[in-house]
Amino acid sequence: MPTLSTILQEFITLWVVIDPIGTLPVFLAVTAGMGGLARKRVAVRAVLTAFVVLMFFLVAGQVVLEALGLGLPSFQIAGGIVLFLFALTMIFGDGKPAREMEEEGAIGAASVYPLAIPSIASPGAMLSVVLLTDNDRFSMAHQAMTSAVMAVVLGITLVILLLAGPILRLIGASGAAIVSRIMGIILAAVAVDAVLRGLVAFFTTLG
Repeated sequence: MPTLSTILQEFITLWVVIDPIGTLPVFLAVTAGMGGLARKRVAVRAVLTAFVVLMFFLVAGQVVLEALGLGLPSFQIAGGIVLFLFALTMIFGDGKPAREMEEEGAIGAASVYPLAIPSIASPGAMLSVVLLTDNDRFSMAHQAMTSAVMAVVLGITLVILLLAGPILRLIGASGAAIVSRIMGIILAAVAVDAVLRGLVAFFTTLG
């Protein structure tokens, strides 16, 4: 059976790769023009979508990655590029009016991209759950524990996103626009860093 230290280690690992705090700026940006109910729906859908995606990688990710011959560098570079493209929309894009953002299609789209993927279920998180549930090293009980720890981290992520409503009410529409631009620049830097780390890891494997 997994020990307490193992559970704590996996919790820290999943917390770092899922990064609930780091998801908050992205959530604030994509829900700036939404009402309170719409923001809650986006938060719930995003976390549920991320859970389904990560569970897929937990159950079948190892088989898929081995079949395709993909590794962490490829995931990091791809995820970094996607995040960078979204960061550009945060910096230069125009905010959508509240009525448009309340539409079902807009809510669903924002839930999946960029919140569920690649912000919550990031490439690093996908590969991490694969490594933490390696079929060659870990028992079914250990893999079930990992899925439970992942669910706890995602639950905390949902709570953090639901608390974004009071933050938006405090800063207002203009404040949200400013936050969106600033966080877009920060997210662009994070994306570039992910690409660079992926390139370094790739060339290291070649050496």
